[in-house]
Amino acid sequence: MNRIPVPAAGAAAFEERFAASMRETLPGVVGLVGARLLRPEREDGAYVAVMDFTSRDAFEAWTRSPAFRAAHGPSTRGMAGRTETYRTVAAVGA
Repeated sequence: MNRIPVPAAGAAAFEERFAASMRETLPGVVGLVGARLLRPEREDGAYVAVMDFTSRDAFEAWTRSPAFRAAHGPSTRGMAGRTETYRTVAAVGA
């Protein structure tokens, strides 16, 4: 997860840039199960980017990949946030 504070005035532009970055850099990432950008419901809340990987190794490989560098390069100014990692301990499929 990555919590990203975004001022309300820049929210629409942020969403557009972030979604474009996801479309450009995430297809084909080995071990990536899915990725989501969650919009806060409170104006003072932070966006949350969630990425699910098949394993810790797959996640770590992505952080060393060209796709990761492209997703976190100069074009992502204003998208910096705080990263948190979690392990799934329980899940229910739909």
